[in-house]
Amino acid sequence: MTPTPLHCIVLAAGQGTRMKSARPKVLHGVGGRPMLAHVLTAAQKLGAATVHVVYGHGGNAVRAWAEAEAPQALSLHWAHQAEQLGTAHAVQQAMPAIPDDATVIVMYGDVPLVRASTLTPLVDAGRTGLAVLTTTLEDPAGYGRILRDDTGAVIGIVEQRDATPEQQALREINTGFIAAPAGRLRAWLSKIGNDNAKGEYYLTDAVALAVADGVRVEAVQAADASEVEGVNDRLQLAHAERLFQRRQADALMRAGVQFADPARFELRGALNHGRDVMIDVGCVFEGDVTLDDDVRIGPHCVLRDVTLGPGTVVEAHSVLEHCSAGAGARIGPFARLRPGAALGDDVHVGNFVEVKNVTVGTGSKANHLAYLGDGEVGAGVNIGAGTIFCNYDGANKHRTVIDDGAFIGSDTQLVAPVRVGRDATVAAGSTITKDVPDGGLTLCRAREQKHYPNWQRPTKAKRPKP
Repeated sequence: MTPTPLHCIVLAAGQGTRMKSARPKVLHGVGGRPMLAHVLTAAQKLGAATVHVVYGHGGNAVRAWAEAEAPQALSLHWAHQAEQLGTAHAVQQAMPAIPDDATVIVMYGDVPLVRASTLTPLVDAGRTGLAVLTTTLEDPAGYGRILRDDTGAVIGIVEQRDATPEQQALREINTGFIAAPAGRLRAWLSKIGNDNAKGEYYLTDAVALAVADGVRVEAVQAADASEVEGVNDRLQLAHAERLFQRRQADALMRAGVQFADPARFELRGALNHGRDVMIDVGCVFEGDVTLDDDVRIGPHCVLRDVTLGPGTVVEAHSVLEHCSAGAGARIGPFARLRPGAALGDDVHVGNFVEVKNVTVGTGSKANHLAYLGDGEVGAGVNIGAGTIFCNYDGANKHRTVIDDGAFIGSDTQLVAPVRVGRDATVAAGSTITKDVPDGGLTLCRAREQKHYPNWQRPTKAKRPKP
């Protein structure tokens, strides 16, 4: 039998005043992505036909983010909640777009750690009746309590401020996640009132209405209570971040990655890895990072959209972004690889060396205090300390090419566009403004200082106004 289509309702209309931020609460990040992004990913993994996002405060920003960043394969529908009158009222805003023969699951934009694997049993139980996701807490203060009869059947949910002392002593709590057939949920929502301490329309009241209709209410337990923790302030946001990062570190360790300390690791994207990868403390990984076998990352490094070949070592305090290195490369400490840097096998880029938009051939070295920008370095090249690729004339970028086997002495300025020939040697302290032939020694040191008073710096061409 083909299961009924699944529609997810994500409640994301809250103002989040306790965040004390101009940004909508659901756009605050966990693991480098907005909380709402994690929830939408879970909905996608559940196989949702449509996700209905109920928005309110900061709705334009939420929609703008979703249009730019939400998964393209996800069908999104937007429902505006002009007034925040409770969870049942919020769900009602989305119901007109959901057919009666669908199954509905209600999710929350500020609960970013919930897994699709936890919600799947809830959806299955909610295809024929009402299902609620519960968990058990040592300290349940602030949460609605699950009420059961003498047989253990769920008969209702009572909110903390409406509960009796006996009910407040219960430890099984409502997480807020429910699933039910859309037609039945629509009928129960129409009967929910607001006769309670807050004067709001509680979605939890649907439980008692289902029981009154003779519909079985199934309680599905979330084994890990941390998955269903909501985020309401900066403290809880930081707690969610640490839980998320430890979850990722645990998964990576099970897959064979070694950490000096998994508590001091940040992954804000995806990390693909080979065998025997070692990551030291305080490292941050963003975007898509690939580390091949035996890669070692030293302490306090930042890698953003990086691919490193087998055996490559990145020493402490290096920053790599949108770049790559082959096998056996040595990078850092205190090195910076900027976008377009592509190091070949056995390349050494040492302390305080910056490389941007340059390919560096096999076995070449720039061990300290150099800037390589916009160019090409061949194989077996030695670049001395203080060498600079003078690539920018104030308006345009120009390329420097150094052929295989060349030796660049310390404190050399290569004024692009310029080429240094194969096996050429450039003496220390030279300022090279013309192409250097293959082989031999080139020496260029100024004998006197001159000033040109009428020289004008190049200017950028003005762009036409749109």
